[in-house]
Amino acid sequence: MRTTQELFQAISTELHKLYVGQEELVLSTMVALFSGGHVLIESLPGMGKTLFVRALGHILGCRFGRIQFTADLMPSDITGAPLLDVRTQEFRFRPGPVFTQLLLADEINRSPAKTHAALLEIMQEYRVTVDGTSHVLERPFLVLATQNPIESEGTYNLPEAQLDRFMFKVVVNYPDEQEEARILTLHSEQVDLNSRMESELQTITSPEEIMQQIAANAAVRIEPQLVDYINKVVRQTREWPSFHLGASPRAGLALMQGARTLAAFRGRDYATPDDVVDITLPALRHRVIMTAEAEVEGLNVDDQLQQLLRSIEVPRGAAV
Repeated sequence: MRTTQELFQAISTELHKLYVGQEELVLSTMVALFSGGHVLIESLPGMGKTLFVRALGHILGCRFGRIQFTADLMPSDITGAPLLDVRTQEFRFRPGPVFTQLLLADEINRSPAKTHAALLEIMQEYRVTVDGTSHVLERPFLVLATQNPIESEGTYNLPEAQLDRFMFKVVVNYPDEQEEARILTLHSEQVDLNSRMESELQTITSPEEIMQQIAANAAVRIEPQLVDYINKVVRQTREWPSFHLGASPRAGLALMQGARTLAAFRGRDYATPDDVVDITLPALRHRVIMTAEAEVEGLNVDDQLQQLLRSIEVPRGAAV
């Protein structure tokens, strides 16, 4: 069996044949996938999110699905519902679009809270329960939910308790000049995207291998000093003067799981403080709330988290 590092490098190489830049999105998504987590993406339209998820699904050998969230989207529209079979006069469950493996939940904040809750319950439980019957989703199951940071009309903010269900929040910004030039070169020829994926991208793994790697990554060591460091980072968010609300214990679990996976990606069987630092921003930026005074002063949540990290002594030792 390939190591997680070899698999990660092979996936990254294939992905960058069609997808340019956005390193934080790529790394955070891969860490979440191999940690059993989900990702919230804050992004302007036209930044290549659909291309990213479709290409990733093709490379991983996983099914891809997309749901466009709208104001009238009901929970049954995503989970599926019983339909009457005219021949047998019996109701049969018709699976909804959530029955896939890589799900792009586009503009999740455009739907009502009841629909949010239905998706987030599925993300947590990996099953859909309809009329008392549970229908299990095939693993791996990764949700990439997007929200537009500039349009507020007709949107519903995700409550903090629901935001906390996402392992990471990634902010996708405009590409730099060289990256944008490469995007123009790669994608300006009006060639059908499906045919390009078939001809240019190889399927290099399978859901079964991904689940094997997820299980193997649980053996990556996290020494007590590093556990203490993660605990201090999370607890410090609750006392930081710029934060009205700090991170929950689930944030510490995300840092632990993410650090294990990132260490495996880097070819180690133990995690280090650098692994924790590299995922702290995506793991915590959606789990803290700035005070009103900090927002008036124009303080940035990422800057505040980086200052918080610098205020905590980094453990030193053989395995950390």
